[in-house]
Order: sequence, then C-alpha cells, then structure tokens
Amino acid sequence: SEFLEGEQVEYARVKVSNRILEEEGKVPATYSRDLLGITKASLATESFISAASFQETTRVLTEAAVAGKRDELRGLKENVIVGRLIP
Repeated sequence: SEFLEGEQVEYARVKVSNRILEEEGKVPATYSRDLLGITKASLATESFISAASFQETTRVLTEAAVAGKRDELRGLKENVIVGRLIP
C-alpha cells in the first residue's frame, strides 16, 4: 500500500486505499484505530486550513505553503472558514 508502518492517516483514506487494493487483487493494509486528544486530532487532519484554525497557525500554514499543499475543502470547518456553503 501507499502507507508507511506507524503512519497516522485518516480512516476514510485507509478505507479507500484498501478498497482499491482489493479490487486489484492485492493485500489490503492492516491498521488500528487510535483515539487522539483534541489538539493532536486537530493538527493531524489532512485539511491544513482546519488544522491552522485550531493551533500553531503560522507553523501549519508555513509548512503547507512550503510543501505546496492543496486543501480540498471537504469538511465543515474549512468550508465555514472560507465562507462557502456547508457541503
């Protein structure tokens, strides 16, 4: 799979990846769910806009800019921040 051992990724991303692997006849990735505290969970999200709204705004936005990240605006919080209708 595309994931590294010990990497933290969102549950939905693992499910999509495993579905694709199974369709291709490959072995799906194994995973365990972790319960993160609110600070860790907010900063670990794939949405850098959502993470920046919570804590360490300058660091989160700087890292996103340097990495050339793009936020897909899939969640409630990031859509509210940019003034879009809630999906």
